[in-house]
Amino acid sequence: MTGTKRYLLSSIAFGAAFLALSVAALADDMTVPQNDLLNATLWVSNSVEYKANTLGMYQLAKIRLDEAIADKSWTATGQAGNYQDLPPAIIADADETLIDNGLYEAWLIVAGTGFSGKSYDAWTKDMAAKAVPGAVDFAQYAASKGVKVFYVTNRDAGQEEATRKNMEALGFPLGDNVDTFLMNKEKDEWTSKKQSRLDFVSKDYRVLLLLGDNYGDFTDDAAGNEAERLASLNKNMAHFGHDWIMFANPEYGSFESAPFNSDYSLSADQRRKMKIDALSAWDGPKE
Repeated sequence: MTGTKRYLLSSIAFGAAFLALSVAALADDMTVPQNDLLNATLWVSNSVEYKANTLGMYQLAKIRLDEAIADKSWTATGQAGNYQDLPPAIIADADETLIDNGLYEAWLIVAGTGFSGKSYDAWTKDMAAKAVPGAVDFAQYAASKGVKVFYVTNRDAGQEEATRKNMEALGFPLGDNVDTFLMNKEKDEWTSKKQSRLDFVSKDYRVLLLLGDNYGDFTDDAAGNEAERLASLNKNMAHFGHDWIMFANPEYGSFESAPFNSDYSLSADQRRKMKIDALSAWDGPKE
């Protein structure tokens, strides 16, 4: 073999080795920022399990709706007095119950940022939310039965027009001549706690079902600590799957803030540490 050939082979071998080492070094140095939202958003946005879950819950809701229409004593809000002959209605939360904010949650991850009122307002005004699987079909089914569908959402009054247009485009019934969008801060007494709005609907309608993804969609007891929330659940257990229909939302909600008592003045690391401390964990394998 000539010297030239040896030189070429040596150069090629050196180049290949250098490239392999460079790729390995790059892989070792590559870090991906950690985000608590990732697995939850991946599940909601991509998984068939999530879609199967929501489709199944809406099938259950149809069954319960038909039962409730036939049973004049049925009420999801504990109504008293002569409510039996009031026109029927259901009350549903919007976000993660009827419409999916997964694109916004994914943007938070990709952008490496956290939730803010400013970015969320921009998201609502973009009217890009999609329907939760099964939601439009169920809402239209309820409307076809003469049941008024009320949307009790913690989107605020300034976001009502965009929310209404977004949901109308998706096919949700709008309520004809009745304002069925009851927004946070639309009235002075309407706060993020929803009981006052549930009571507002219950004055004029027999409420057949409540639908939501957060415990606060059903009761104001959601604001308590974890022990208080569990006590409330035990008290209200018979409602769930009957006249209260709960949808899975692992991305955000009162479940997440309960371990740190909703104290957002704490740093992200402090909040994460308190969430870890709230877990009941196995002791691990014995040596």
